[in-house]
Amino acid sequence: MKVDFNSLEASQLPPERDAKQVSNQNLAVIPSATVDRTTFHSDSTSVQALTSQALNSPEVRQARVDALTEAVKSGGYQMDSTKTAGAIIESEGA
Repeated sequence: MKVDFNSLEASQLPPERDAKQVSNQNLAVIPSATVDRTTFHSDSTSVQALTSQALNSPEVRQARVDALTEAVKSGGYQMDSTKTAGAIIESEGA
C-alpha cells in the first residue's frame, strides 16, 4: 500500500491525542472508529553518527564516474533498454 502524505489536507488529518488520554484500562472502551497513529523517534546519538558518516562520504565516486565515462567514449558500455525500463517501472511502485 502506498500512502501519499503530500495530498492530505490539514482538515483530513485526525486531531492529536494526548498519551495521557489512553490507558490500558480504557482500551476496551475506545470505539472501533478510532484512527491508528504512529510516531517515529530517533535518539540524537544515532542521528549524529549517520550525519557524520554522510558528511564524510564522497559526494561523487569519481573512480566509478571516470570508468563509466571511458566505457561510453570507447563504445564498450552497452545499455539494456528492457532492464532500464523495468527499473524505472519498479522505482515508481507499479
